[in-house]
Amino acid sequence: MKLHDLQSPDGAVHRRKRVGRGIGSGHGKTSTRGHKGQKARSGGGVRPGFEGGQMPLQRRIPKRGFTNIFKKNYSIVNVKDLERFDDDTVVTPALLIQSGLIKSIQDGVKILGDGELTKRLVVKAHKVSQTAESKIAARGGRIEVI
Repeated sequence: MKLHDLQSPDGAVHRRKRVGRGIGSGHGKTSTRGHKGQKARSGGGVRPGFEGGQMPLQRRIPKRGFTNIFKKNYSIVNVKDLERFDDDTVVTPALLIQSGLIKSIQDGVKILGDGELTKRLVVKAHKVSQTAESKIAARGGRIEVI
């Protein structure tokens, strides 16, 4: 296929509806808006979710749960992701951002124990799970909680 072979599939391109161009066009006089009423006026119509004065669905459905405003959002890194670093590397949150493992530090960095680790590393993080701690220690590495 070449650029000159490209074309829209049948039915994908419609002719523009030219309203208010006389009675012969079929879209003259009221310009497909009907006679009078809120939707016939300029700027008329209702806001999204409006149901004609009936209690809208958004307000009929019960509220559930709550949002904990003290919740901490940790950036998560698994032990298997630390495999990319060389032996005796000091893994800090700044290094994790630089290497692309996390996008931002948020409320801290937490190391989780998914996967295997074959390198000896010094890991500096805000939180570490027990499995991650045991896997890092088993390779002769150590953990420093920031």
